[in-house]
Amino acid sequence: MVRVREFRWAIGWILLPVLVAAPVLAHTVKVSGDVAATFHIEPNHNPKAGVPSQAWFGLTRKGGSTIPLAQCNCRLAVYTVPHASNASPLLQPTLKAVKAAAFNGVPGADIVFPKAGEYELRLSGTAKAPATFRPFQLRYSVIVGR
Repeated sequence: MVRVREFRWAIGWILLPVLVAAPVLAHTVKVSGDVAATFHIEPNHNPKAGVPSQAWFGLTRKGGSTIPLAQCNCRLAVYTVPHASNASPLLQPTLKAVKAAAFNGVPGADIVFPKAGEYELRLSGTAKAPATFRPFQLRYSVIVGR
């Protein structure tokens, strides 16, 4: 009986960090120069081939203020993985301003991945006056299921 309690206690401590960290892992943050982006794709970072998935990028300046799409000449390109360094994008989804999580008016796009596999999403942008931030490029890996 003591061993069972010890086993449950040990398993509980092993699982606790995993369960606490799970919501945090749903977003990916990357930095390029003075711009950071929180990336998320529905559903829950598990897009399916042939089904529209909304991707969004919570752009922020150094210091934490949001960069809305209205202040960014942003472009999104989708590549298959692997791809040649000079390859053209498979898709170039149109970006639209979306409200997501704590962000309002940030770049988002509906993406339909043609088949299961790995893809690279490449978000690049320059400041649109009167905004001031350095040009940036961010790359995110996405695994698409069937």
